[in-house]
Amino acid sequence: MTRTFLDAGVLIAAARSVGPDQDRALRLLEDPSRVFLTSPYVQLEVVPKAIYFKKHLERSFYEKFFKNAVWYRQLEKIEAAAQIEASRSGLAAIDALHLAAAHLSHADEFVTTEKPNKPVHRSSLVKVVYLFG
Repeated sequence: MTRTFLDAGVLIAAARSVGPDQDRALRLLEDPSRVFLTSPYVQLEVVPKAIYFKKHLERSFYEKFFKNAVWYRQLEKIEAAAQIEASRSGLAAIDALHLAAAHLSHADEFVTTEKPNKPVHRSSLVKVVYLFG
């Protein structure tokens, strides 16, 4: 089983996109050879907006994902690792938090919708994979 940590953009692509972007994200989510990992920061990035904008199907989609994912909840450890990685790689705060959680949860890969020229790809904490590559 491949331990896969998804960036919020992958979940958003699966829930909101149309066409090839959504297809690629959904194929990844339906892969039976994967265990999906997550943290409260990913949930915080996607669920509140679905609630606020009353997107019930989108909210239901996210809730199903989070119910079945393996959670890493040691927030102090995530924050400490994120501080170091953000300083080392020049990451935005949320990207550093996601990568730190992926690393600490022993992810085999971190899948993102961030383009390869973005700072998230500079991290060496965990293998970073571009969903659309």
